[in-house]
Amino acid sequence: MPRHIALIANPYSGGKRAKTDLPRIESELIRHGLTYDLFLTERHNHAVDLACQLEISRYDAIVAAGGDGTNNQMLNGLLSCFPAATLPPLGLIPMGSGNSFALDLDMASIADGIEKVVAGNTRPMDVCYFTQNEKERHYFVNLMGFGFVTDVAVMAEKFKYLGDFSYILGVLGCTLGLKFHHLEMELDGELITGENCFVEFCNSRFTGGKMLMAPNAKIDDGLFDVVVLGPLTRRSLLATFPKIFKGTHGENPAAHFYQASHAVVKCVPEKRLLPDGELVGVTPMEVGILPQHVRYFG
Repeated sequence: MPRHIALIANPYSGGKRAKTDLPRIESELIRHGLTYDLFLTERHNHAVDLACQLEISRYDAIVAAGGDGTNNQMLNGLLSCFPAATLPPLGLIPMGSGNSFALDLDMASIADGIEKVVAGNTRPMDVCYFTQNEKERHYFVNLMGFGFVTDVAVMAEKFKYLGDFSYILGVLGCTLGLKFHHLEMELDGELITGENCFVEFCNSRFTGGKMLMAPNAKIDDGLFDVVVLGPLTRRSLLATFPKIFKGTHGENPAAHFYQASHAVVKCVPEKRLLPDGELVGVTPMEVGILPQHVRYFG
């Protein structure tokens, strides 16, 4: 069990719930004999700066209390400022509206997240990244997509207070204005071209809460799973959507699944990117993976 941790918390995660969740987390950490330094985010991407400014040698663990976005920002702050080999174990206490990545760490609640930190057991984690025009890397551990999935996430953000239901509203709204783009993508040398609805690069299995986007993805196999959905009708899209909760959306002939360790992507028109629920960057890009690059409690 770690003794002293850096706790980077988003007091706005999960809507108004965080105002009551955070004191409960602090109380539980104290009850288990852990000491901590609390760093509260005050603006978007503040967790990146907070993580980068940590004196990491002082801590036995660095933990994000928030959603997928808070975890993503913490990870990017750490990996942009410190060699991965120098990092202590990382943790996540899920307070967000979706908490997709937490499910692959066997955490469905705040209590689960605290329990994982207290137990102190860690597991190696692949870290994916993308670059644009050979500039700096942006990291992600859950998934990164573009096309319809990004449009849905942008719309769902407006209804974030509704939890998982916000994504359902996003799907319905974006289906009404369904548009496709032209895709050119190379996966480990295999070329994929054509009209496209969306692409997801998945390090873990879930998205949007409990949507099982990549049923076979593993967080430590050195590969990302790529879900490609080609053009389809609105009726077919709406009929397929409920199946994603069971991971059976691959039954639709427009859906294709791949595994790779490197990708080169171009789109016409350019598409916005959504790594771990954060709007960062646009195509074109390259995607890579760093096998078992960090360790998380899980």
